[in-house]
Amino acid sequence: MAIAVVVATSVTLPVGPAFAATPDSPARAATSASSPVDMARAAAFAHASATGVGPGDTLRATDVMTDPDGKRHVRFVRSHRGLPVLGGDLVIHLGSRFTYLGVTRAADHTVQPSTTEAELTADQAERKAAAAAEGDAGTAQLVVDARDGAAALAYRVRVSDSGTTSAGGSRTVVVDARTGRIRSNNPDSDEFISPSLREKLREKGETATPGAGVAPRPAPRIAATAAAAAHYPVTATGSGTSLFAGKVTLTTTRTARTSYLLKDPTRWNTETRDAGGRELESFARGKKFTSTTDKWGTGTTADRATVAVDAQYGVTKTLDFYKKTFGRKGIKNNSTGARAMVHFGRKVGNAFWDSVCGCMLYGDGDGDMFKKPLVVLDVTGHELTHGVVDATAGLEPTRVDRYGNQYGEPGALNESLADIFGSNVEFAANNAKNPPNYLMGEKLGLAQKFLRRLDHPSLDRLEGTVDYWSPAARDAEVHAGSGVSSHAYYLLAEGSGRKTIGAVTYNSPTYDGASVAGIGRTKATAIFYRALTRYMVSTTDFHDARTATLKAAADLYGATGAEHRAVDRAWAAVNVTAANTPAGR
Repeated sequence: MAIAVVVATSVTLPVGPAFAATPDSPARAATSASSPVDMARAAAFAHASATGVGPGDTLRATDVMTDPDGKRHVRFVRSHRGLPVLGGDLVIHLGSRFTYLGVTRAADHTVQPSTTEAELTADQAERKAAAAAEGDAGTAQLVVDARDGAAALAYRVRVSDSGTTSAGGSRTVVVDARTGRIRSNNPDSDEFISPSLREKLREKGETATPGAGVAPRPAPRIAATAAAAAHYPVTATGSGTSLFAGKVTLTTTRTARTSYLLKDPTRWNTETRDAGGRELESFARGKKFTSTTDKWGTGTTADRATVAVDAQYGVTKTLDFYKKTFGRKGIKNNSTGARAMVHFGRKVGNAFWDSVCGCMLYGDGDGDMFKKPLVVLDVTGHELTHGVVDATAGLEPTRVDRYGNQYGEPGALNESLADIFGSNVEFAANNAKNPPNYLMGEKLGLAQKFLRRLDHPSLDRLEGTVDYWSPAARDAEVHAGSGVSSHAYYLLAEGSGRKTIGAVTYNSPTYDGASVAGIGRTKATAIFYRALTRYMVSTTDFHDARTATLKAAADLYGATGAEHRAVDRAWAAVNVTAANTPAGR
């Protein structure tokens, strides 16, 4: 029997330019017939002093955004000598004639690592990652980590069934390839209920008691539009009785004369499935929801389809908001439907956006602190917006503690954007059973009547959300820090002071006591969305967000317009100004 013995003492970074023969190569010059991606890539190398792109780098385009006036914004992720660069993303801005206009970059430093030799083997890195995340490590991949002001050779390892993640989800662990230090240990899913909030509720002895409705008498089935069709599958129109949103109309798929599937062909086959009490991160393993009548749910959790109605309704309303408001075709803007799984795990009191599954996951509640599933409309809008952020700026926390709490301004901005657009989903749906407002989680049944609010964030005592920026925000827990940009958005949309909108009374303060006049939710939302998709990257903080929204306002309404001045004033009202930008960020 032959035995192969491999002695692995170190791993060395490739010394040759790995981009030489790849389609991402800058080697060939862009011509007038080149694509926007080619032109943007060529511009990145031609303007290296501004873009930070240099020898050994390759750029892969992940998005190309074209404005009505012909400007292009090309988002790239970077590799260095064939290795992915964490925190190396950038957006190249081009004029209508492909002239270079500027760059938005995550790393303000070279991505050349100080060492090209790994002291750890891949196997050693996998063992360290498994120990840190308390789970099963996958294959270690060499990367360049450029996220913390330097560039280091590291291993990236995905760890599944993590004992440090809610409901046993997966985590991505980055291990320094020279020292073995854990550089980051981040969950792959975003939890609506953070570990710190659960602990706070436990300390207070508080339980969330959502006010779900009582099931009404079932209505007559809405006739399917394909009643006379001879060929299946076809689009049908059914009815659902939800837990939180009342009776709703659902577009479904008719698969036979008396067989229907909870799958919406008019929204890129968006579908909700049943995880069956399992902690699944594979949508294909979920059980399909079917019906013989095209009626779904009874308004109580006794029927497994009831929460599926809430989930499917929330997901489709979120997709409708993004498409009707911004022309965005799906979470990733790729004409692909969204997916959801309900009855996730056992006694899971949370809801998640899971980037591995690419879907929403809803637990049934833990039976103690959260007694019902978190399938509320603004929770779904919030969590699916994390998917939009993942697909665009990719904002990440700067650190995660051992309990799973996330910290840092980019992560806080991510949470804020999820609240901002989540509240907009409510306004767009305008459901009488779930009236729109600037409150988040108002239907969860918490004692303070909401979880967070955009007009006066510090009224949230549970998470300690802040109204204004201070240096402490740089390392605040992300839900606490989210109040800075959420407050700026509310002031931009509605202005300061006391007012009643719908059935809710607001009274928004300002840092300097001066009043702010709002420009309306429509314009404010357009500015923040454009800023996210064009001018934010993975490391964008609150001062960068101020710059991004100012650029977006100038693009949309002019650099000398009232909207541009209002953006500047809204950020000043939460103490984010050019003058107090931290040095050496």
